[in-house]
Amino acid sequence: MKTDKVTELRRGNIVKGAAILGAAALISKLIGTLQKIPLQNVAGDTVFGIYNTVYPFYVLLLFISTAGVPIAVSKMVTERRALGDREGALDVIRVSAAILTITGVLVFGMLYFGADGIALLIGNSQTAPAIRSVSFALLLVPLMSVLRGYFQGLNDMVPTAVSQVAEQFIRVGTMVALMFWFIHAGYGDASIAAGATFGSVTGGAAGLAVMLYYWHQHRRLDQLKGIGAWTVEGRRPLAARALGRRMPLAKQILAYAIPICLGSIALPILSIADTFTLPRLFAMQGMSELAAMDAFGVYNRGLPLTQLVAMLVSSVSVAVVPAIAAAKLIRDEALVKDRAETALRLTWLVTLAASVGLAVLAEPINVMLYTNAAGSRTLAILAFTAVFSSLNIISGALLQGAGNVKAPAVHLGLAAAAKISLNIVLIPLWGIEGAAIAAVAAFALAAALNLRALAKHTGARFSPRRYLLRPGAAALAMAAALFAFRSTWNAFPAALAMPPRLEMTALALLSIALGALVYGAAVFGTRAVTEAELARFPALSGKLLPLLRKLRLL
Repeated sequence: MKTDKVTELRRGNIVKGAAILGAAALISKLIGTLQKIPLQNVAGDTVFGIYNTVYPFYVLLLFISTAGVPIAVSKMVTERRALGDREGALDVIRVSAAILTITGVLVFGMLYFGADGIALLIGNSQTAPAIRSVSFALLLVPLMSVLRGYFQGLNDMVPTAVSQVAEQFIRVGTMVALMFWFIHAGYGDASIAAGATFGSVTGGAAGLAVMLYYWHQHRRLDQLKGIGAWTVEGRRPLAARALGRRMPLAKQILAYAIPICLGSIALPILSIADTFTLPRLFAMQGMSELAAMDAFGVYNRGLPLTQLVAMLVSSVSVAVVPAIAAAKLIRDEALVKDRAETALRLTWLVTLAASVGLAVLAEPINVMLYTNAAGSRTLAILAFTAVFSSLNIISGALLQGAGNVKAPAVHLGLAAAAKISLNIVLIPLWGIEGAAIAAVAAFALAAALNLRALAKHTGARFSPRRYLLRPGAAALAMAAALFAFRSTWNAFPAALAMPPRLEMTALALLSIALGALVYGAAVFGTRAVTEAELARFPALSGKLLPLLRKLRLL
């Protein structure tokens, strides 16, 4: 009885820890996504383009340098602490810190001293200052990642959560402060972009400072308990014995971390495809370096919006994946199939509405967020990356829940290759609109490959009537309502008497509200989703079902 109670408490702690970490991750991603809008508004599309050229490249190298090791640290610390081997847990920290410090210094050197060469590969020398600026973060982030893994191994998620939020706040605060300072001082676009990317350095420093504070408190508590750094046998290991323990440990950490790293870099590789193709292809069309960065900035206007949709799906996957894993564990294949189909249909319904709505309202949303209508057609095309990237996320998560962890990474790698190939073919024909079409096609390919693998592993089937006809009818109803509302709005321009950006903001917000109401009514009116389907996921339906009943939509 006592054991059951202890187990229940531990499970409760795990759930609480996961909730804290999930909330912090959501806040951090939201801040990181929305900060791009004021960057474009204040600094302009050229700076926005340089930033969006360099930052995905930094993220890729950061993933290569650190991804996998924190998870390996978490796993190994948990195992050693469970055995009472606190010195072994500290060895994991020491060895992991040494590995990541070495890789961080190497990547820093590659970025800082090779910035001009990398800029040459990108095809735009304007990116070199930003590359040098962001390189310093690689000296700070690795140790922070190791400490996060250590505390997660102790099932203490608070340090990581506080560190993530502090990192993002300081990063964005630095970006904004340096941006205004450099603009006021009359610096050029390349220098302003370098100031914006330097936020990653100060953010990394803030995140590391938080983790070091928690580490100091943790070690102090251990010393007060009389634990110190003593081994499970009660004595400090000799240096030779410590070295003998740490060399095999380094191999274990790398063996565990490298496969995770390879899976983690798949999505950044898809983003980096544009970094190494678009500026060069723009230059081949006769654009100057600054004009190329301006075009790249306009192209990236839709990114924060589609990322917000993807963030929503990522948070939903936290509720869905455990349900799939639980059904798989009890070998209930029918339940696995049913839950996979329901999760995908709900994702499709929500993100289809987001994509169609964003496509129809591309111009007013563009003016509302970015001050002018440049690239509205490109934004309208990119809107459909929201639905396909979301399907890719949820289907990848479902595959992982079903036990197939490699397929999503492989499929994203193939999608990145397709993106590069399509960029080469389509950009000379249609410019940034061609790049947008390539992005939609790449994400659609990744999603299609995931869905095929999911059908094979779970037996899930995707009925055209339930996935295309009914949701399609609801989306068409919403689009018709939005077009009609905008036509009515445009018929009374003099009566509105508002500045253009304020007018587009009002039009966009009212249209979004109208579209949500029409689409929701159409979805439940056509029975594209039912109450029974929503009830299968208590984490999603707890508050949603009573609201829908109150609105008489069920």
